[in-house]
Amino acid sequence: MESKLHFFLLLLVSCATLKISMAGDPDILTDFITPPGVGLPLDGNFFTFTGMRALVGAPFPTTFKVLKATMAEFPALNGQSVSYAVLQFPSGTVNPPHTHPRASELLFVLMGSLEVGFVDTTNKLFTQTLQQGDIFVFPKGLVHFQFNGDSKNPALALSAFGSASAGTVSVPNSVFNSTIDDQILALSFKTDVATIQKIKSGFSG
Repeated sequence: MESKLHFFLLLLVSCATLKISMAGDPDILTDFITPPGVGLPLDGNFFTFTGMRALVGAPFPTTFKVLKATMAEFPALNGQSVSYAVLQFPSGTVNPPHTHPRASELLFVLMGSLEVGFVDTTNKLFTQTLQQGDIFVFPKGLVHFQFNGDSKNPALALSAFGSASAGTVSVPNSVFNSTIDDQILALSFKTDVATIQKIKSGFSG
Protein backbone atom coordinates (compact mmCIF):
# COMPACT_ATOMS: atom_id res chain seq x y z
CA MET A 1 0.00 0.00 0.00
CA GLU A 2 2.81 2.39 0.94
CA SER A 3 4.70 1.68 -2.29
CA LYS A 4 1.54 2.44 -4.31
CA LEU A 5 1.15 5.74 -2.44
CA HIS A 6 4.76 6.66 -3.19
CA PHE A 7 4.24 5.82 -6.86
CA PHE A 8 1.06 7.92 -6.97
CA LEU A 9 2.80 10.91 -5.34
CA LEU A 10 5.73 10.57 -7.73
CA LEU A 11 3.33 10.51 -10.67
CA LEU A 12 1.58 13.65 -9.41
CA VAL A 13 4.86 15.50 -8.97
CA SER A 14 6.05 14.40 -12.42
CA CYS A 15 2.81 15.54 -14.06
CA ALA A 16 2.94 18.87 -12.24
CA THR A 17 6.57 19.41 -13.25
CA LEU A 18 5.77 18.55 -16.86
CA LYS A 19 2.85 20.97 -16.87
CA ILE A 20 4.99 23.77 -15.47
CA SER A 21 7.80 23.10 -17.96
CA MET A 22 5.30 23.23 -20.84
CA ALA A 23 3.59 26.43 -19.67
CA GLY A 24 3.57 29.13 -22.34
CA ASP A 25 2.46 29.25 -25.95
CA PRO A 26 1.01 25.90 -27.09
CA ASP A 27 2.85 23.87 -29.70
CA ILE A 28 1.28 23.87 -33.14
CA LEU A 29 0.87 20.89 -35.46
CA THR A 30 1.59 22.83 -38.65
CA ASP A 31 4.55 24.88 -39.86
CA PHE A 32 2.66 28.11 -39.18
CA ILE A 33 -0.87 29.41 -38.62
CA THR A 34 -2.72 31.30 -41.30
CA PRO A 35 -5.28 33.75 -39.85
CA PRO A 36 -8.85 33.60 -41.14
CA GLY A 37 -9.42 35.86 -44.12
CA VAL A 38 -5.82 35.82 -45.32
CA GLY A 39 -5.67 34.90 -48.98
CA LEU A 40 -3.74 31.91 -50.27
CA PRO A 41 -1.16 31.16 -51.46
CA LEU A 42 1.00 33.04 -48.97
CA ASP A 43 4.25 34.74 -49.90
CA GLY A 44 7.09 36.43 -48.05
CA ASN A 45 4.96 39.48 -47.26
CA PHE A 46 3.01 37.49 -44.67
CA PHE A 47 6.22 36.72 -42.78
CA THR A 48 7.55 40.28 -42.95
CA PHE A 49 6.86 43.01 -40.37
CA THR A 50 7.58 46.57 -41.51
CA GLY A 51 6.27 48.42 -38.48
CA MET A 52 9.76 49.12 -37.13
CA ARG A 53 10.52 51.25 -40.18
CA ALA A 54 8.84 54.06 -38.27
CA LEU A 55 12.00 54.24 -36.14
CA VAL A 56 14.33 54.88 -39.08
CA GLY A 57 15.23 58.55 -39.31
CA ALA A 58 12.54 59.54 -36.81
CA PRO A 59 13.28 62.03 -34.02
CA PHE A 60 13.64 60.52 -30.56
CA PRO A 61 10.38 60.79 -28.57
CA THR A 62 10.05 63.15 -25.61
CA THR A 63 8.33 60.52 -23.45
CA PHE A 64 8.92 56.81 -22.90
CA LYS A 65 7.66 54.86 -25.90
CA VAL A 66 7.30 51.18 -26.83
CA LEU A 67 6.94 49.88 -30.37
CA LYS A 68 5.77 46.26 -30.42
CA ALA A 69 5.93 43.37 -32.83
CA THR A 70 3.59 40.87 -31.20
CA MET A 71 0.93 38.58 -32.61
CA ALA A 72 -1.50 41.50 -32.56
CA GLU A 73 0.68 43.58 -34.89
CA PHE A 74 2.35 40.71 -36.74
CA PRO A 75 -0.09 37.76 -37.20
CA ALA A 76 2.62 35.46 -38.57
CA LEU A 77 3.98 35.18 -35.01
CA ASN A 78 0.95 33.13 -33.94
CA GLY A 79 2.29 29.76 -32.84
CA GLN A 80 5.96 30.80 -33.08
CA SER A 81 6.45 31.64 -29.36
CA VAL A 82 8.45 34.81 -29.99
CA SER A 83 7.89 38.57 -30.15
CA TYR A 84 9.83 41.84 -29.98
CA ALA A 85 9.51 45.31 -28.54
CA VAL A 86 11.67 48.39 -29.05
CA LEU A 87 11.86 50.62 -25.96
CA GLN A 88 12.82 54.29 -26.25
CA PHE A 89 13.82 56.12 -23.06
CA PRO A 90 14.38 59.89 -23.17
CA SER A 91 16.47 61.24 -20.29
CA GLY A 92 14.92 60.63 -16.88
CA THR A 93 12.07 58.40 -18.08
CA VAL A 94 10.89 55.10 -16.68
CA ASN A 95 9.08 52.00 -17.82
CA PRO A 96 6.99 51.62 -14.63
CA PRO A 97 6.85 48.37 -12.63
CA HIS A 98 4.94 45.75 -14.64
CA THR A 99 4.77 42.05 -15.39
CA HIS A 100 4.53 39.84 -18.47
CA PRO A 101 2.32 36.93 -17.38
CA ARG A 102 3.08 34.69 -20.35
CA ALA A 103 6.80 35.12 -21.03
CA SER A 104 10.29 35.90 -19.84
CA GLU A 105 11.91 39.03 -21.27
CA LEU A 106 15.44 39.34 -22.63
CA LEU A 107 16.43 43.03 -22.79
CA PHE A 108 19.35 44.20 -24.95
CA VAL A 109 20.62 47.77 -24.49
CA LEU A 110 21.41 49.23 -27.91
CA MET A 111 22.22 52.78 -26.83
CA GLY A 112 22.81 54.60 -23.55
CA SER A 113 22.44 53.02 -20.12
CA LEU A 114 19.52 51.73 -18.07
CA GLU A 115 18.91 50.95 -14.43
CA VAL A 116 16.82 47.78 -14.30
CA GLY A 117 15.47 45.43 -11.69
CA PHE A 118 12.93 42.79 -10.74
CA VAL A 119 11.41 41.47 -7.51
CA ASP A 120 11.17 37.71 -6.95
CA THR A 121 8.51 35.80 -5.04
CA THR A 122 10.46 36.18 -1.77
CA ASN A 123 10.31 39.98 -2.23
CA LYS A 124 14.03 40.20 -2.99
CA LEU A 125 15.03 42.98 -5.38
CA PHE A 126 17.65 42.26 -8.08
CA THR A 127 19.05 45.37 -9.76
CA GLN A 128 21.72 46.21 -12.30
CA THR A 129 23.00 49.21 -14.23
CA LEU A 130 23.25 48.18 -17.87
CA GLN A 131 25.53 49.75 -20.44
CA GLN A 132 25.34 49.66 -24.22
CA GLY A 133 25.75 46.05 -25.37
CA ASP A 134 24.54 44.48 -22.10
CA ILE A 135 21.73 41.92 -21.89
CA PHE A 136 19.46 41.30 -18.87
CA VAL A 137 16.77 38.68 -18.34
CA PHE A 138 13.52 39.32 -16.48
CA PRO A 139 12.01 36.00 -15.35
CA LYS A 140 8.47 35.21 -16.45
CA GLY A 141 5.67 36.81 -14.45
CA LEU A 142 7.85 38.81 -12.02
CA VAL A 143 7.42 42.54 -11.40
CA HIS A 144 10.21 44.51 -13.10
CA PHE A 145 11.15 47.99 -14.34
CA GLN A 146 13.64 49.96 -16.45
CA PHE A 147 14.82 53.53 -15.80
CA ASN A 148 17.05 55.92 -17.74
CA GLY A 149 18.73 57.89 -14.97
CA ASP A 150 21.02 59.75 -17.36
CA SER A 151 20.10 63.45 -17.24
CA LYS A 152 21.47 64.16 -20.72
CA ASN A 153 21.39 61.09 -22.93
CA PRO A 154 18.51 58.91 -24.19
CA ALA A 155 18.57 55.12 -24.11
CA LEU A 156 17.34 52.54 -26.60
CA ALA A 157 16.68 48.87 -25.91
CA LEU A 158 15.30 45.82 -27.68
CA SER A 159 13.26 43.24 -25.78
CA ALA A 160 12.64 39.69 -26.93
CA PHE A 161 9.86 37.58 -25.40
CA GLY A 162 9.29 33.82 -25.33
CA SER A 163 5.68 34.24 -26.39
CA ALA A 164 3.88 35.69 -29.39
CA SER A 165 1.65 37.49 -26.87
CA ALA A 166 3.55 38.03 -23.61
CA GLY A 167 0.95 40.42 -22.18
CA THR A 168 1.73 43.43 -20.01
CA VAL A 169 0.21 44.21 -16.62
CA SER A 170 1.19 47.67 -15.37
CA VAL A 171 1.29 47.67 -11.58
CA PRO A 172 0.47 51.40 -11.07
CA ASN A 173 -2.23 51.39 -13.73
CA SER A 174 -3.82 48.14 -12.56
CA VAL A 175 -3.97 49.33 -8.97
CA PHE A 176 -4.77 53.03 -9.24
CA ASN A 177 -6.62 53.23 -12.57
CA SER A 178 -9.12 50.49 -11.80
CA THR A 179 -12.38 50.23 -9.89
CA ILE A 180 -10.82 48.73 -6.76
CA ASP A 181 -12.53 50.38 -3.79
CA ASP A 182 -10.57 53.31 -2.29
CA GLN A 183 -11.00 51.94 1.22
CA ILE A 184 -9.50 48.60 0.21
CA LEU A 185 -6.51 50.36 -1.34
CA ALA A 186 -6.10 52.64 1.69
CA LEU A 187 -6.03 49.64 4.03
CA SER A 188 -3.70 47.71 1.72
CA PHE A 189 -1.17 50.56 1.47
CA LYS A 190 -1.61 51.59 5.13
CA THR A 191 -2.71 55.10 4.28
CA ASP A 192 -5.96 57.07 4.05
CA VAL A 193 -8.61 57.37 1.34
CA ALA A 194 -7.65 60.98 0.56
CA THR A 195 -4.11 59.89 -0.34
CA ILE A 196 -5.42 57.10 -2.55
CA GLN A 197 -7.75 59.51 -4.34
CA LYS A 198 -4.90 61.95 -4.89
CA ILE A 199 -2.78 59.21 -6.46
CA LYS A 200 -5.72 58.09 -8.60
CA SER A 201 -6.23 61.62 -9.90
CA GLY A 202 -2.84 61.39 -11.60
CA PHE A 203 -4.17 58.53 -13.76
CA SER A 204 -7.42 60.20 -14.77
CA GLY A 205 -5.95 62.26 -17.60
